[in-house]
Amino acid sequence: MRKFYTLLVREVRSYFHSPIAYVVLVFFLLVSGVDFYFQVSFMNQRPASYSVQEAFFNSVFFWFAFVLIFPLITMRLFAEEFKLGTIEPLMTAPVRDLQVVLAKFFGALVFYILLWIPTLLYFWIFQKITQQPAANSSGAYWGSYLMLLLLGMFYLSVGCLASVVTKNQIVAAIISFSAITLLFFLGLIQFILLDVSSGMRDALGYFSAIEHMGTYSRGIIDTRPMVLYLSMTALILALTYQAFQSRKWRL
Repeated sequence: MRKFYTLLVREVRSYFHSPIAYVVLVFFLLVSGVDFYFQVSFMNQRPASYSVQEAFFNSVFFWFAFVLIFPLITMRLFAEEFKLGTIEPLMTAPVRDLQVVLAKFFGALVFYILLWIPTLLYFWIFQKITQQPAANSSGAYWGSYLMLLLLGMFYLSVGCLASVVTKNQIVAAIISFSAITLLFFLGLIQFILLDVSSGMRDALGYFSAIEHMGTYSRGIIDTRPMVLYLSMTALILALTYQAFQSRKWRL
């Protein structure tokens, strides 16, 4: 456990030694802040049946920034190590390959969570200024951030897999972005194809991140998305572990 903790601390620190991390942080906070401002401004112009919190987590700006940050966070995880040759001392260290994979994944997850912490201030400032609640219930906050965690774990695992198969960070970013975008738009097919059956529409809706966020942001906790994203995260990490071992023996 101590070795895993040491690896995890190493990964978290590496983010704050990289200029890319600060670029991602500034970009994300800028886009999310602009999104929050536009949502509040729009709701001031006309009555709305949804809360500020629901509008924030279900807007186009939100999903644009959300999908884009994962390739930027994960592209350097393994690719940079392979390119610089620093992966060889790591592989010969007295640590298990699984610990290396999990340390990199959880290191990325810690940075991902740190990105979202400042967004809590948006709702706090809104309530202080307007004296109005930003959400219909406290459960809506819990649901929204729980879905952010579940989606983040899944998409980060996809990014880890993309990074372990190449030593070029740009290629890793393109692979992860393409895969995540494909997975994201898979759930939107039900809105594009009008002649699909109701059963097919329900099946596609099961994979829709937008529908899941819409449900959770209202404070409705459905266990099916939890099972989906946790199981898919475990599967992708298992594939990442296998790919990492395969590359290890080819070095």
